[in-house]
Amino acid sequence: MSQKSKMSIAALIVVVVAAYFGIDLKQDLKQSNEHRLNHTDVSTHYNDANQRELPSADNDDATKIATLFQKKISDVQVRASGEVVAILKDDNEGSRHQKFILKLNHGQTVLVAHNIDLAPRVENIQKGDIVKFYGEYEYTDKGGVIHWTHHDPNKRHIDGWLKHQGRSYQ
Repeated sequence: MSQKSKMSIAALIVVVVAAYFGIDLKQDLKQSNEHRLNHTDVSTHYNDANQRELPSADNDDATKIATLFQKKISDVQVRASGEVVAILKDDNEGSRHQKFILKLNHGQTVLVAHNIDLAPRVENIQKGDIVKFYGEYEYTDKGGVIHWTHHDPNKRHIDGWLKHQGRSYQ
């Protein structure tokens, strides 16, 4: 085997190993976030899809969302409701998303990015309406984003939903 072939094989092995450890580094970051969350006043548990979910006696995680925002923690499954304070233009780049801003009961606002390629658009939504949601919280400096408010056709993520005027959107 020529020296050039040996070098090519070695380079391929290095790329595969780097890709493998790159995935592990991402998992380590997620575990670090879990560690930070577990050592706060918010308890966590895991659901079937291995996403963090914050339990709440009243099924409203608004207070927990405030804690996640304060501690800059992402990738947490949450359930809450809020008042529509703004309806934004759809994001049509890549997967299409219907976007609106909800004000939670403690005053924090979150952007809802609802994938309308995978779930129906929320119909007749207006400022002042109440929308319930179950999705994944992602930290942003503006309050956070709620996404994964739809079913996952690949079954790799927890199915989320939105509820508006008695109708579910998933």
